[in-house]
Amino acid sequence: MNEIKLDILAFGAHADDVEIGMSGTIAKYVEKGYKVGICDLTEAELSSNGNPTLRKTEAIAAGRILNVSVREGLHLGDRQLFLTSERIKQVVEMIRKYQPTIVFAPYEIDRHPDHANATKIVEEAVFSAGIRKYQTNEYQTDHKVKSFYYYMINGFHQPDFMIDITSTIDKKIASLNAYQSQFTKTEGAVDTPLTNGYVEMVEARERLFGQQVGVKYAEGFKVKKPLMIENDLFGV
Repeated sequence: MNEIKLDILAFGAHADDVEIGMSGTIAKYVEKGYKVGICDLTEAELSSNGNPTLRKTEAIAAGRILNVSVREGLHLGDRQLFLTSERIKQVVEMIRKYQPTIVFAPYEIDRHPDHANATKIVEEAVFSAGIRKYQTNEYQTDHKVKSFYYYMINGFHQPDFMIDITSTIDKKIASLNAYQSQFTKTEGAVDTPLTNGYVEMVEARERLFGQQVGVKYAEGFKVKKPLMIENDLFGV
């Protein structure tokens, strides 16, 4: 049985989703001493560029840049993130395995259907993980997540709260640049929105968010219920 208990567990449909949305926040909280993990639900096998082996190598490199405690993959199938009991159960096991205090998932309003579908699965899993009688294959002890938040990938929405990432923007950009297959226009690569200044666009978004709250860079997050924050995410 795994003995690592995480403070934050962030789910993404594909490797690079979490980095796009909240890697500055991850780097910031890792530097504060919190344990953070990332779980990629698919191998992104249908991506226009790259392949599962390369994407996994890039994800490991990005995780090292952010110094996360855990990076896992569930291999649920690219474009197969359907809301089924089996997929919910697999995510429940991930939550019970690492017992995170806070869970993040993509904000559901996004141009890529997999991002919204991933969120639906994670929402159901967060609820089911806390039900004592809910049975899984391996991890049977229920776990209630304290807080559940949403990060943005492709969309630009008015955040419900923001986190200052001025001190960690360089790590965010470095973690994105680890995905050269996705964000670098190389010979023979398929021309996509990701290979045409996408990283620069993400940086500009975080700069704009930061401007709104009086800092240089910030990441924006959404919630579905009223939010009570004292000094930081953990109320410390």
